[in-house]
Amino acid sequence: MRWALESGKHVCTTNKGPVALAGRALKQLAAERGVSFEFEGSVLSGTPILRTARRMFGGLEITGVQGIMNGTSNYVLGRLEEGVELSAAIAEAQNLGYAEADPTADIEGHDVTLKVMILANEVLGADLRREDVFCEGISAITPAEVRDAADKGLRWKLVGSATRHEDGSVDARVAPLALPAHHPLAGVSGPLNAVAFHTDLLGTVTVCGPGAGRTETAYALLSDIIAIHQRHADDDTVPTRPVLKETHRV
Repeated sequence: MRWALESGKHVCTTNKGPVALAGRALKQLAAERGVSFEFEGSVLSGTPILRTARRMFGGLEITGVQGIMNGTSNYVLGRLEEGVELSAAIAEAQNLGYAEADPTADIEGHDVTLKVMILANEVLGADLRREDVFCEGISAITPAEVRDAADKGLRWKLVGSATRHEDGSVDARVAPLALPAHHPLAGVSGPLNAVAFHTDLLGTVTVCGPGAGRTETAYALLSDIIAIHQRHADDDTVPTRPVLKETHRV
């Protein structure tokens, strides 16, 4: 990505790692070279969470974010609620294509940690490193605990959150929480993802949508390409009319 930006090329990616770990440096490099660095799909795949925060919340102050940002862990918790053991639930998620061959990053919260870093840095103006985010996964939760919570009207969810305090500092964490039914994230089930923005004037605004999938990820890239075209439409380096010669499955 650095090579492309240094060469004066626009970059769009759905890879959360570079954005979480080096996003500020890559954005600065893009600005210096007069090109764009777009990464809408790095948090919720095709669901436009970053552009929603940047473009639709004018006049609002976002004080915090909470989200279900990993479909695998969300699916697994739902199956635990139905009495399925953790290992069996993970195997089901793998068979359905939700989980990787090694599901550690999903189950232990590492995937969500990177997404929380991106959200906090982009939406709350933080500059978080990986070690700044407390991380706890769902592997220690038992089906009995999940069913007991359900009997009390609570639902276990792996929640990533970031909150900006009055002194400007940002606290970020990933941990399983037993949410009450009225919580905006409690009803998000299966592989769906959602992010709740806490604002000063509107209270909580929640955006929900698919967090993974081939078509969804391809749409995220398409939305980035459109954004690049709109921003640089008057540049000689960008064609005024994009031409799609072939369609490939991503």
